Amino acid sequence: MASFMAAEYEDLPEEVKVEVKAFADTNVAWLTDVLIDAGLGDSASCERRARSIYTAVAGAQLMARIRCDIGLFDELILTCQEAGLIPMRQIQASR
Repeated sequence: MASFMAAEYEDLPEEVKVEVKAFADTNVAWLTDVLIDAGLGDSASCERRARSIYTAVAGAQLMARIRCDIGLFDELILTCQEAGLIPMRQIQASR
């Protein structure tokens, strides 16, 4: 839902904007920590990658919703994994 709200960010009340931004920031911070724990780079590079992953997931959600096709979401995420954006093997190995 935050992705859909972010699409209308400029029209949101200020208190909702704060929460939408906090949601994104919290998820990016968590992803950054997971990437660092998996040994996938320094803090700055992992944060950039975390933002990219968050953006890819949000975009996949929007595309799947537009197409009314949850399978499309799965396909897009798999493509991100295959391209190396979402490093599942390295993350699983670090746990």
